[in-house]
Amino acid sequence: MPLSWNEIRDRAIAFVREWENESSEDAEAKSFWDAFFNVFGIPRRRIAQFEKLVHKASGKNGYIDLFWPGVMLAEHKSRGKDLTIAHDQAIDYFPGLSDKELPRYIVVSDFARFRLYDLEADTEFEFPLEELPQHITAFGFIAGYEARTFREQDPVNIDAAERLGKLHDKLFAIGYEGHQLEVYLVRLLFCLFADDTGIFMPRDAFEDFISTRTSEDGSDLASRLNELFEVLNTPPEKRLRNLDEQLAAFPYVNGKLFEEHLRTASFDKEMRDLLLWCCHLDWGTISPAIFGSLFQGIMDAKVRRNLGAHYTSEKNILKLISALFLDDLRAEYERVKTQPAKLRAFHDKLGSLNFFDPACGCGNFLVITYREIRLLELEVIKRLYKRDQQQLSMDAVAHYVKVDVDQFHGIEIEEWPAQIARVAMWLIDHQMNLLVGQTFGDALVRIPLIKSANIVNDNALRLDWNDVVPAARCCFVLGNPPFVGAKMMSDDQRADIQFALGGIKNLGLLDFVAAWYIKAARYAKPETLCAFVSTNSITQGEQAGVLWPVMLDMGIHIHFAHRTFQWRNEAKGVAAVHCIIVGFSQSEPSKRVIYDYLDIRGEPQVVVASNINPYLVDAADVVLQNRTNPLCDVPKIGIGNKPIDGGHYLFTTEEMEDFIKKEPESKRWFRRWVGSEEFINGFERWCLWLGECPPNELRAMPLARERIKLVRETRLASKSPPTRKLAETPTRFHVENMPKGNYLIIPEVSSERRLFIPIGFEMPETLASNLVKIMPNAGMYHFGILNSTMHNAWMRNVCGRLKSDYRYSVGIVYNNYPWPTKLSPAQQHAIESAAEGVLQARALYGDSCLADLYDPLTMPPELIKAHRDLDRAVDQAYVTSGGKKAWRSDAERVAFLFELYLELTAPGVSAVAKA
Repeated sequence: MPLSWNEIRDRAIAFVREWENESSEDAEAKSFWDAFFNVFGIPRRRIAQFEKLVHKASGKNGYIDLFWPGVMLAEHKSRGKDLTIAHDQAIDYFPGLSDKELPRYIVVSDFARFRLYDLEADTEFEFPLEELPQHITAFGFIAGYEARTFREQDPVNIDAAERLGKLHDKLFAIGYEGHQLEVYLVRLLFCLFADDTGIFMPRDAFEDFISTRTSEDGSDLASRLNELFEVLNTPPEKRLRNLDEQLAAFPYVNGKLFEEHLRTASFDKEMRDLLLWCCHLDWGTISPAIFGSLFQGIMDAKVRRNLGAHYTSEKNILKLISALFLDDLRAEYERVKTQPAKLRAFHDKLGSLNFFDPACGCGNFLVITYREIRLLELEVIKRLYKRDQQQLSMDAVAHYVKVDVDQFHGIEIEEWPAQIARVAMWLIDHQMNLLVGQTFGDALVRIPLIKSANIVNDNALRLDWNDVVPAARCCFVLGNPPFVGAKMMSDDQRADIQFALGGIKNLGLLDFVAAWYIKAARYAKPETLCAFVSTNSITQGEQAGVLWPVMLDMGIHIHFAHRTFQWRNEAKGVAAVHCIIVGFSQSEPSKRVIYDYLDIRGEPQVVVASNINPYLVDAADVVLQNRTNPLCDVPKIGIGNKPIDGGHYLFTTEEMEDFIKKEPESKRWFRRWVGSEEFINGFERWCLWLGECPPNELRAMPLARERIKLVRETRLASKSPPTRKLAETPTRFHVENMPKGNYLIIPEVSSERRLFIPIGFEMPETLASNLVKIMPNAGMYHFGILNSTMHNAWMRNVCGRLKSDYRYSVGIVYNNYPWPTKLSPAQQHAIESAAEGVLQARALYGDSCLADLYDPLTMPPELIKAHRDLDRAVDQAYVTSGGKKAWRSDAERVAFLFELYLELTAPGVSAVAKA
């Protein structure tokens, strides 16, 4: 009887460890091949000989390194030598062999690599030494198993999700749907993975079962799969005694994965071919980071079409878990690794940690966390048991692995992702067990499945998290809750957030993710550390003033923060969202760290902070409120004009010219109209302003009167009583703000790509829309401060966002801005002079709009220099107001401005910055 495949694989692992560093052909090649045959329990001398003498076609003698007549010929080279030369050398021996002696297989090796040629099947298969345990069934002929044809396998990729997605769609189309379809596909995915990773032995047992025991038309595939699922759910001692031998070879899996009875599906030839095609892929190499979302794409056709945008890269997950716990655990390991008693205690600690993702989706964060903890544990085990590393039995190895999947907990509202998260944790567990086996020379296969990750299919905002894992046991709360803006939530989501957070003032301003922050703060014990990925909106604008007072009142301290960066994924169709990561707890941190992305697409600068406030800068815990008046003695700003006219008073240039041609008397009532788009991009719009037109002139303009009539009707049709009231004065605007002199104009919305919001002066003849802010009575000094890097840094950190664009506000950004407080006449003159320089630099490019001038890719050198000159003048004014001589980043500038803000808002202090 041949050895079992499990025994052969265990021996293969030991063989790899024994020969991983050998390199000399002359010294050790014979010992290498003796040991290789011993992997299969076969004494080499019984079937094969070394240095077989043959007469080559050239007439010269040759010596075959290893020869098994009629079966196998092996040639061996020193490490790094060309295996193709070894193959050609083997072929040269064939003329000297009889027909009966001609081998089916040629094997060439250089210690580090194997290449297997099956001359009958005309295949070639190469892999490195360390992958021998995975590919050991390719040499089944040595042990007496049936000869197999092995191929190079493609890794699992997005195409695999699309193929399985088609299989899903086919099953759905015939009426196999809902929960049963989800469980069915999860089982198939597990079998595909098990087929390539040693859970099923020999390798490709699942594929062989389908290809050899089901008909090509697929008519009996569903019933045979049901038989297989039943076998996988049945312990060997309880299986039928006359069970098909091929089915009986499958292991008992348990873990409730195959427990539920599913009705029999139905397959056809195309569906069978789709499943076999998926079997051809190498599921053992799938990246843990793509587990969940790859599988989710199978069920969701919309996700499948743009799958790359829906899974989270390992790099981004590691940003969170490294700062939350992994860096500290690694540092602790380094401190105790030479002290056995403390190292054992550390190992026990790893086995006791509990991780909780209350918005786990398909489990990506839990999967990567589990992998990293297991890798760290492996280092501990190697350090503790190094002397016994090659002698440990499989039971001993299993005993020393203390980290298991039941330390990981999650909540997911959708059933399919929850199912996938559980399976993904089993898969990564098996991958890590294989690694342990390769390290210790023994296989560790935790089959049948006894433990599983605790993934609860429920609504995280309505469920008591203590029902999932009691807060007293939870060490870390982490994850990536859903990104849904306050105004984009569904009715169900609004109801959920109201249920979870009811009673919080101005709750309607909060994004959906804020609910996870507050629930985590309420749930966690002081020693529990929490960290979430979020859109940066929760630390800016009005939201910061709603969320963070609640958090701070609960005693929350921010331990670390990744300031704004692009949350990118490693695939085509990449989704790039501007995100932050905030780590927090109720305990006072021993160290606070800010990861500041000077370039949001690059690597962070690590800054140790004395405090991290809600705006993620090193400053006191200040929360800006919506202020009615400016903090300092500067002009007020407000919105421009708000017509509420249904667009009837607004014209393009062509429309205006056509209107004037028909009604020349209207010409003097047209005025240029400027909103954010018109101001930044330089295109013209016009407004028919009739609010000051005398009635007798209106009587002479029937087309103008028609416009007035349309405006009146628009207002009367409104559901808003104040708007209907405006119908009484249809020539007037809802808001009218028309300065008598030049005024500053500030676009309300500006692209986040720009270093500066384009701000400029407008003439009184121009009407500004309500989509810009305007400052009457503004001087060159005000223009200079508002165009400086100092003010723009403040704006970027505290303003709200419209998608990713900056949204300039009066109450949060402008009215809270701390202007220089100790300004000398010389400093004010320097700022005004530098501000003039900015306008002069713009004037050099009169045909370019502000969008062109302030695009980072096309900003003219003269304008860049002018802004640098302006920054030097403005910075100098802040130096005398208590600042430093230079600021290296936005975060440093904003931290200083918060200090100045606190000074100006201290009781009894009057802000005296003069215009």
